[in-house]
Amino acid sequence: MAKSLRYSFPVPRLVTSTTDLAETVERFRDETFVTVDTEFMREKTYWPELCLLQIAGEKEVVLIDAVAPDIDLTPLTALFDDQSVVKVLHAARQDLEIFMHLFDRLPQPLFDTQVAAMVAGYGDQVGYDNLVGAVTGASIDKSHRFTDWSARPLSPAQLAYAAADVTYLRVVYESLLRQLDREGRAAWVSAEQAALADPDRLRVDPEKQWEKLRARTSNRRVLGILRAIAAWREREAQNANIPRQRMLKDESLLEIAATAPGNTDDLARVRGVSRGFAEGRAGQELLNVVRDASRLPDAELPKVARSGKGSDSPRPSPALVALLKVLLAYQCEKHDVAPKLVASSEDLDAFALDPDPTGPLLTGWRRDVFGEEALALCEGHLSLGVSAGRLRLIRADEQG
Repeated sequence: MAKSLRYSFPVPRLVTSTTDLAETVERFRDETFVTVDTEFMREKTYWPELCLLQIAGEKEVVLIDAVAPDIDLTPLTALFDDQSVVKVLHAARQDLEIFMHLFDRLPQPLFDTQVAAMVAGYGDQVGYDNLVGAVTGASIDKSHRFTDWSARPLSPAQLAYAAADVTYLRVVYESLLRQLDREGRAAWVSAEQAALADPDRLRVDPEKQWEKLRARTSNRRVLGILRAIAAWREREAQNANIPRQRMLKDESLLEIAATAPGNTDDLARVRGVSRGFAEGRAGQELLNVVRDASRLPDAELPKVARSGKGSDSPRPSPALVALLKVLLAYQCEKHDVAPKLVASSEDLDAFALDPDPTGPLLTGWRRDVFGEEALALCEGHLSLGVSAGRLRLIRADEQG
């Protein structure tokens, strides 16, 4: 835990008009970096509803009231597009989703302190308050984490809470930069930030939503119906701006795909589907989608990846994957980097099957941290042992 220090930050100012926002943005464009955070509501909508946007520079901290009647957020694009000003966020994905929806592009350049903290040895997906505590020794009040940010007026306590999310972030960012530079890991983070800034990662493809439902069937016809109705639900939820589960629950989608209802009565028998829904516009459209998907030619149905006994698809050795996971934990402890950032379970499975020299584990900084040793293990040049209660790596030339 870092020693607690006293920090002095500018008094936060509430921005409620487009004119004030535009003038503020121009001042922020003189900064080297600004820290950014958002407060939003999403319980009743498909798209997150931005309520407050916080930005902190060296001499100014502003809380932008996104629901004020006299404000247009368009001036923000000048700052978000300014390549000379780094936009610093923590655990940025949901914030970026908001900006993508509002402006159809992302702030550039970006820096996510959660990603940087994983490289710097603060563990997997460290939370903001824990990171602030570790770096500064300060304690962040999180009592307003679940407050209603759409209600007005905002209380002084809410405003103070919101400001803390960008003021201490400046200290964290500068501390992480110094550490990464000292340890020669700045390039590691740059590679990860480039992936974060890819807008395609935030665009929802309705045609792929069925894959998230994990249907327990290999029946391609059922999966074809599921693909069609999941895409229909996604588009309907987007257009109506309501949560997809409020439109139709996952369990109902899976049952509809399995039973392929052909009329209103059949649809109304599905658990979670009301008679009113089945008889209404949405229900009738859904029945049409089911009908059309039921008539698709076999060549247009989803391909099923077969696995298990009798499968033609190769599967990695569970024992080898287990050894790779142990090696990953060892190497990440040695290099003080978060395992989740280095390799996913899917990465390890793919590596166990075929250590692709152009794959993510054998290129860039991941090769130095893990890939070289993992390759040696797979090729039989390295084994794992235990000495004095600790794991050790045994090279082939050390073995008797």
